[in-house]
Amino acid sequence: MDWLVHTVVTWLDAQMRVARDQFGVNPVVFLVLLLGTSPLFYYAIYRMVRAIATRKTNEITVWSMLFLLATAAPYLYVLVAGRNLPWWVYIIVALLLGQGVYSLVRRLRRKPSS
Repeated sequence: MDWLVHTVVTWLDAQMRVARDQFGVNPVVFLVLLLGTSPLFYYAIYRMVRAIATRKTNEITVWSMLFLLATAAPYLYVLVAGRNLPWWVYIIVALLLGQGVYSLVRRLRRKPSS
């Protein structure tokens, strides 16, 4: 079992080194951004739904902007810090951001269950 753990850790270290050296993206920074914005992501959804229920348009705007910021922050880091990125990375980032926006719109349009 130790050999398996050693093999996986060695492979992960090699992948992280490639991401840093070849593409200029630090996977640890990406992970910190992803995990660090998660509470803001969920809190923004919660507050946005409350604002929609009470019809407070100013709050809806603020919380939707924070939601989009929390969704986009890790991926924007990849686009800003990354260099020599393959063309398909831009497509994946656009799809991930689009999926987040689509998911939000679908969730907000859903009728509340009574």
